[in-house]
Parts: sequence; C-alpha cells; structure tokens
Amino acid sequence: MVRSIALVFGTRPEAIKLAPLYLELARRPGEFKPLIWATAQHRQMLDQVMEIFGLKADRDFNLMKPSQTLTDVTVAVLKAMEKAFAEERPDCVIVQGDTTTAFAAALAAYYQRIPVGHVEAGLRTGDKFAPYPEEMNRRLVTPIADLHFAPTEQARRNLLAEEIPSKDVFVTGNTVIDALQIVVDMVRRDPPPRPKGFPEETFGDERRLVLITGHRRENFGAGFESICKAIAELAERYPQHEFVYPVHLNPNVQEPVHRLLGGRKNIHLIKPQDYKPFVWAMDQCYFLLSDSGGVQEEAPHLGKPVLVMRETTERPEAVEAGTARLVGTDAEKIVSEAVRLMDDRDAYESMRRAHNPFGDGKACHRIAEKLAERI
Repeated sequence: MVRSIALVFGTRPEAIKLAPLYLELARRPGEFKPLIWATAQHRQMLDQVMEIFGLKADRDFNLMKPSQTLTDVTVAVLKAMEKAFAEERPDCVIVQGDTTTAFAAALAAYYQRIPVGHVEAGLRTGDKFAPYPEEMNRRLVTPIADLHFAPTEQARRNLLAEEIPSKDVFVTGNTVIDALQIVVDMVRRDPPPRPKGFPEETFGDERRLVLITGHRRENFGAGFESICKAIAELAERYPQHEFVYPVHLNPNVQEPVHRLLGGRKNIHLIKPQDYKPFVWAMDQCYFLLSDSGGVQEEAPHLGKPVLVMRETTERPEAVEAGTARLVGTDAEKIVSEAVRLMDDRDAYESMRRAHNPFGDGKACHRIAEKLAERI
C-alpha cells in the first residue's frame, strides 16, 4: 500500500528540516506518496530553500500577509487545512518543530482525525514565554501527535515525563544534519558568490570571522541594546577581525542594530542570507554569536562553537556536550565568553572538537522506517 504523507511547512527552518525527509520518502515510491503543502508563513525565505533542494509545492496556500499577527496566521492555517483535508485526505500529516504553521496544521489534522507525525518533538525550555511563541507551539503539538520523532534522548525523556507512551516516541537524530550535509557538499564544491557587504579577504587565525544572528522576540528592546553594545565592544577590542551580521528585517531588530553598530569599519551589516550562502558563511567563520535554535544544531556539525544569546535553550544537549554556551543578553558576559574563545586556544578547541549531539545525518531514513511500520 502506498501511503500519502502531507508535509506541511511555511518557514525557512521547517523547509530545511523537512526537505531531506521529502527526498527520502520520494526515493521509496512503492511505499510513499509525499506531498508538500506550503503555507508560506514566510514567503521569500521559504522559496529560497525550496529552490535549493529542487522542491515544488503540491499545494501552495500563500498565506503570508503584511503585518500579520500570530492570531492571523493561526486562523489562516486552520481554515486552509480544513479545506485541503476535506478535498484530499492524506494518510498522515507531518509537521516540524515549533512554528505557528506546525501547531495549527496539527490541530486541523486532529479535527479531521488524520494521524500526525511530529518531527523534532520533545524540545523544552520549561518557560512558556521563552522562546515565544515557539515553546507553547511545540508543547501544544505534543498531545495531538500520534508519532513523536525526537531528535535526542533528552527530548525523548521530556516526552515520557509528559506521559506520552514510549511506543510512540522514536529517537531519530535531527533532520537538520541530513539537510546540512547536502548543502555543505554543494557549497564546498561550488561556493556561492560572496554576499554584498561581506569582507573580500580570506580568513584564518590572523584574520577571523565572527558570524552573528539575532532575531528572537524575547530579546526585543533592552536585550538587543545589550547585545549590540557587546558586539561593538568586541569589534573595538579586535580591530583585525571581522564581524558579519545578516540583520533580520523586523524593525525591532533593524533599528537598534543599525543605530548602535552601523558605520563601524569591521562590523558588516548585511541583508538576511539564503540558506546556501549562510551555510558557506558558517563554514568560514571562527565562531558564532546567535540566538537561533537551528544554529545550535548546525554549527557543531561544522566544528564551530556557538555563544547562545538567550537566557534559556530548548536544546540543552548542545550546552551539555560543550558545543554551545548560554551567555544570555548581558553585554559583559557576552564579551567575556567571546574573549575567552578569541584568546584561549584550548578553550576554543574544546568546544570545536566536542561531539555534536544532534545526529549522524540518517534521521530521515529512521523516520521513513517508522512511518512504514505505523501508517
């Protein structure tokens, strides 16, 4: 029996993490008919990833609207999925992670009594407002889902502690490593053009690149002010090194970043990057300053330490393994930990060589095997 599997996603991180699963399912036509249902919660960033992996949506709901609120997105996804499920009942719906698309699509599938598989299940911070709204989106998908694909043993334990039956929880590794392996091979074989505003020179021990990302809602305001002050201090302390920041388009990020960091010779504020040039930049950098969840998973695979500019993380495995360190948004702590990586080679090497706890690039194969058994 060929099972129809609808992979529903709308943002760049979801697309990155579900693209290799689609490719894995498509390699097994006697077992699966994978369908891509794109909500386009984030239109432009989603399209970039689809092009990289050669994917085309079977249904494109194109739900992105200017100035949409979380309520707008939730309602739009629910209504779109209700109509789609009425027209075409897939055997299973796959959602990924912690987006509003994931939560609303899972809820819509539940209303139609369609089984739900949750990829990257079981991540928790314990604080429903950090990250916001991702923590609650992820928690709300859990009681709806029928199959829970946990990336790590810790995520599995989190689910069992919430009384999810062990027979429904599977440790698979994180599919982002599957995706990253594909794209790293691409950019090493054929490097993309350097982004506009990116330093032209090569990097090494005498001239290092620090890559920065920051966009979390919970850091808006004082948090971003503090982060920018730390970056400015580091750039002054290390004028021989380059600090590259692809700046998120949200005005709450743009305003403090450009006000506090603009016009500095070795700070390069560039536009948000497609996935391929961003992976290339990660491969070039010395370490990362980031509040991103995905970076905490991807950078260790490339041997790049991450200083996580958040107070909590739903990926404690990275901290426990030593590949990442929580530094929050306190400028003094960010600076001191960055200086340690810059100046203490042993400290740097201990993070660079730490084991990546997020998988071996075979997560999608494991998920496909479980879908074949259970759907």
